[in-house]
Amino acid sequence: MTTLQGSWIWYELMTADFSGSKAFYEAVVPGWLISAGPSESNGYGFIANADGGMTGGVLTLTAEMSEHGARPSWLGYIGVDDTDASVAAIEAAGGKCLMPARDVPMAGRIAMVADCCGSPFYVMTPTPPPGGGESTAFSTSLQGRCSWNELYAGNQANALAFYTQLFGWTLPEPMDMGPMGTYQFIDHEGGGVGAIMQVPQGAPTGWAHYFRVPSITKAHAAITAHGGQVINGPMEVPGNDWIVQGIDPQGALFSLVGGKG
Repeated sequence: MTTLQGSWIWYELMTADFSGSKAFYEAVVPGWLISAGPSESNGYGFIANADGGMTGGVLTLTAEMSEHGARPSWLGYIGVDDTDASVAAIEAAGGKCLMPARDVPMAGRIAMVADCCGSPFYVMTPTPPPGGGESTAFSTSLQGRCSWNELYAGNQANALAFYTQLFGWTLPEPMDMGPMGTYQFIDHEGGGVGAIMQVPQGAPTGWAHYFRVPSITKAHAAITAHGGQVINGPMEVPGNDWIVQGIDPQGALFSLVGGKG
């Protein structure tokens, strides 16, 4: 990552059970080390990897958050040069601000927003700015990182216009999926970072973030052995990778990608 605007820089698990989530994901994703943060982080946890790099954080949902509709889930952070300006541009493009921009000590300025189809994500201007140490939360090769970001859009055409306008993503040749429409790949700085696809009317919408594991076969076994539920896969995908999707014991949808093993 050399350009902040439009880069995926952090991933966050929202959960009602920190200890339960820690036990589950450390068993399913080899190398993940999930720890509670320092007192000044107000209980916000962190997801580190065996090589010392960071993938994201863990936000424990309070009763108040749940009362206002927060549910266990994974959300991604898209880097922006100016959080406040980006929120204004998102609203002008048909999106919504779900959590006003605020400063997070030692992290940066963030806001939670929703795109034109209602899918939530964060925008963030980190401090110190990139250059003093770039995020490795997204990587197509590093274990434990997110390797693919997939949007299930209520209106694919509107979503493509929204994200390309705001974040400078480019659109290489799509993959024809027959009756399901097209699987539109999205690039940032010339490299693939994910895809946007149309979902059937009434189907759930939102982002799915695929975390890389060394063996999908072993991950599949670990999911069921530790109280999770597999809802899709294992399935082979282009690029000699396999994927599996599931629901963790706290109810959050998660996605994994890697070799078959």
